[in-house]
Amino acid sequence: MNEPPPIVFGVAGGTASGKTTIARSILAAIGADHIAYLPHDAYYRDMPHLSLVERIQQNYDHPDSLETELLVEHVRQLLRWQPVQIPVYDFAHYCRAEQTMLVEPAPVILIDGILIFTNKELRQLMDVKIYVDTDADVRFIRRMKRDMEERGRSLESVVSQYLREVRLMHLEFVEPSKRYADVIIPEGGLNRVATDMVVSRLQALLQTRQRKG
Repeated sequence: MNEPPPIVFGVAGGTASGKTTIARSILAAIGADHIAYLPHDAYYRDMPHLSLVERIQQNYDHPDSLETELLVEHVRQLLRWQPVQIPVYDFAHYCRAEQTMLVEPAPVILIDGILIFTNKELRQLMDVKIYVDTDADVRFIRRMKRDMEERGRSLESVVSQYLREVRLMHLEFVEPSKRYADVIIPEGGLNRVATDMVVSRLQALLQTRQRKG
C-alpha cells in the first residue's frame, strides 16, 4: 500500500488507573473507525489443561501470564495494513472464549494494558507511550468495583488477589515500566487537560502522516 504506516499508541498504568477512560477519550475524539484497538487483557494465555480452581490460582499480573508475542505479531500485521483476529477472554471462567474478534487495520493502533511497557519488542513498535499514574488506594477501590460488577468476582477473592499478587507485581513490573513513557498522566481520565493534550498530539501526528501519504 502507498499509505504511511499506522501510528502505534500505547497506554499503560497500574490496574484500574484510568487507562480505559483515556482509551475511550481517544476513540471518541479520533473516531472508532480510525482506530484498531488491541487491549492486552485479551491476550491472557489459555490454560485448558488446568481445572477452574487451578486457573483461579494463577498469577495474572506477571508478564508471563500474557501471550505478548501474539500481540506483537498482530501489531506488525496491522502495520502492514492486514486485519487480525484477536482473542476474546472470558474473565468469569478464566479462559479464552471459542470465538475471536476481527480488528481491521486503521490509521491508529491503540494498545492498552498494565504490562505493555515491560516488553522491549512491543515498546519498540510504539510511536507514543502514555503512562497513567493514579494513587494505589484509588486504583484498588476501582478494581474492586469493576471485578465484582463486571467480572463476577467476590469481595474476598478481589482482596486476596490484590494482596497476594496485584500489589507485588505492580511494584516489581508496572511501576518501574513508567520510565519508558513519553508522557505521564496523573489521575488518569479525570485529568481532562492532559487527556486533551494527548488527543491533540495524536491528531497532529495523523495530519502529518496524511500529508506525507
